[in-house]
Amino acid sequence: MRTSHALLLRLWHDPEFDMKKATVEYIDRGAPNNRSAAEGEYITNLDRYYFEVISTVGTTPIPYHRILRITYAGIPIWEKQT
Repeated sequence: MRTSHALLLRLWHDPEFDMKKATVEYIDRGAPNNRSAAEGEYITNLDRYYFEVISTVGTTPIPYHRILRITYAGIPIWEKQT
């Protein structure tokens, strides 16, 4: 199985995909149900250990181990194994 990081890199670099169609759901302590989601157009960087999400308050790094699910065009393509 591909890692969430590897899958995001593919969506980011492969011309067959449009990162704007991706959504990343992740653990966000303090948010409702401790979950948040970032649409692909707001993901600004894929670092080795985290991805960056831009919002009205600035850029926030989210570690890959917090990712719960990745969807593409509304279809789940990766989910964290529990």
